[in-house]
Amino acid sequence: MLRINLARLRQDLEDLGEIGKTPEGGVWRSSFSEADLEARRWYLQRLQDAGLQHWVDAAGNIYGRVGEGSPAVIAGSHIDSVPNGGRFDGALGVMAAFECLRTIKDHGVHTKLPIEAVAFTDEEGRFGGFVGSYALIGQMPYEEVMRRRDLRGVPLAEAMHAVGLDPARIAAARRDPNDIKAYVELHIEQGPILESLNVPIGVVQGIVAGSRTWITFRGRADHAGTTPMSMRQDAFLGAAEFGLRARDMVLTEGSGTTVGTVGVLELKPGASNIVPESAFLTLDLRDISWDVLQRLLERTRLIAHEVAEKWGLEVTVERMRVSEPAQMSPHLQAIIAEAAKELGLKAHWMNSGAGHDAQVMAKIAPAGMIFVPSRQGRSHSPAEHTDWDQIENGANVLLHTLLRLANE
Repeated sequence: MLRINLARLRQDLEDLGEIGKTPEGGVWRSSFSEADLEARRWYLQRLQDAGLQHWVDAAGNIYGRVGEGSPAVIAGSHIDSVPNGGRFDGALGVMAAFECLRTIKDHGVHTKLPIEAVAFTDEEGRFGGFVGSYALIGQMPYEEVMRRRDLRGVPLAEAMHAVGLDPARIAAARRDPNDIKAYVELHIEQGPILESLNVPIGVVQGIVAGSRTWITFRGRADHAGTTPMSMRQDAFLGAAEFGLRARDMVLTEGSGTTVGTVGVLELKPGASNIVPESAFLTLDLRDISWDVLQRLLERTRLIAHEVAEKWGLEVTVERMRVSEPAQMSPHLQAIIAEAAKELGLKAHWMNSGAGHDAQVMAKIAPAGMIFVPSRQGRSHSPAEHTDWDQIENGANVLLHTLLRLANE
């Protein structure tokens, strides 16, 4: 039975993990940052060295391919990262897909349909997230590109121009749905379930809906020593109360599995002796139910305005991204499970609490995901780790899933 080359895959993951490496042992490769660009150049060189067909589309997505014809079976993920994140998140899916292509090419395997590996642009969200996959499915119009910016105010369009991409051509990244047979993504679980069950393979059934909202409270900057407490328009008080009320909203009005996170809080002018004039924060809300998420997003807006009125502040609420929940293809779930069984590996059916490009791809093609265990469920931190034998298991399941799809 055909197997991937673990030593080669491990070397690639270790080499990629050196790009953007942090002192804590994590990686920091925000989309279109210098580290991200270095990783992209490195990966393109690896595709070239392997003798694979390869190209970059108008959104910056990187493709590799074996075989000819249409439709294509596509596998992949992303190589950008969160700040000081782990070295396997996203990277495993891209490097394993790449390794599958090399294995197929090295062994002279011919399939009825071509197989592609893709590394998507900005999955992690420097510019709102899923830029590359939304562009692929034709839902990243020029107007949306021009609207998006990062937390420092850098426009997505400016970042694209800086790397030689033309935002006005973003529509050229769209793929005809008839050109895609299926999309499969191998990923670390990023949670503790598989490890707790001692099961090596997760078969993903569904992916949660998610949103990112930016909220800014605006008050007035005043002297911290001479301005009476009763006469202040302290923007921080709005942010503080909003954070507590948002948590209470999730716990009392959510579905029971709803999660909410205030991950960024920035005060300006940002001096210890000045009453804050503005407070900027982000709220990440997720739930498997689209209706629940929509209801909570509306409640978020109302709470922000109620808090602002209480403290004499102005407020703006911006929805930077809302992604719908996605069901993975039952047919692909069955193929993944069968591939695992043939490799002698137990599988567990489960949902994903994290967002992935697969939920975007599911809008236009059958999509599936394979999970491998995360040690102690840790992810989005330097503590993220998956054992190499588990990585080998996942990559081999991916390989045989792709071969089955490409030969149907």
